[in-house]
Amino acid sequence: MLSIPFENLDIHLGRPIILSKDAFFEKIITHRHGGFCYELNGSFAALLTSLGFKVRMLSARVARKNGGFTPEFDHMTLMVTMKDRWLADVGFGDSFTEPKRLDFEAPQTDNRRVYRITRIARGRLLSRWDGEKNIWEPQYLFSLRSRSLGDFVRRSRYQQTSPNSHFKKGRVCTMLTRDGRVTLTDSKLIVTRKGRRVERPVKGRGEFDRLLRKWYGINLQNDSKRKG
Repeated sequence: MLSIPFENLDIHLGRPIILSKDAFFEKIITHRHGGFCYELNGSFAALLTSLGFKVRMLSARVARKNGGFTPEFDHMTLMVTMKDRWLADVGFGDSFTEPKRLDFEAPQTDNRRVYRITRIARGRLLSRWDGEKNIWEPQYLFSLRSRSLGDFVRRSRYQQTSPNSHFKKGRVCTMLTRDGRVTLTDSKLIVTRKGRRVERPVKGRGEFDRLLRKWYGINLQNDSKRKG
């Protein structure tokens, strides 16, 4: 999470995102890009499996701001089983940074935030404490049923092509840093360090490309050799 950004650049470049381990490796490792949840958690699952961990890909439904949840397969998260079961997720943007104990319902602290996982009728619910509102804010709902990459293809295609997909509404690139986070969108750059947030406007495509190189090491101008 400190070296691979969450980003949706390919969607706005018109490059189809292929859900396969080889495609993930070429894009993220060979060409040093990031990706969105299916790519980041898909590649992380492949890495963990190669290291001998027992990993299960899970389908998650993201909480909507006005209540309810998105459809099945809207997000991919991971369960890693050792002595205990853990929720691991490197593909949900500005979220928890360390694995969370899956069968532990008490609050779990993480990078100045507090999360909890509770059992409900439809599965498990990940929530984050909102100190200003004094409530637990739902993040996503998930079950422990094992899934394969192929199960996420249809929803991934929707995320890439539907005008209703929030990934189609604008470019975003965000990455964890040692003391905060840096986020770039078409209109602004947000740098957070030790809880202090600084935001400034982005003036056009040229500056966007320059900031993308500076903060994430992604050079769209030298990207012609990539497949897709």
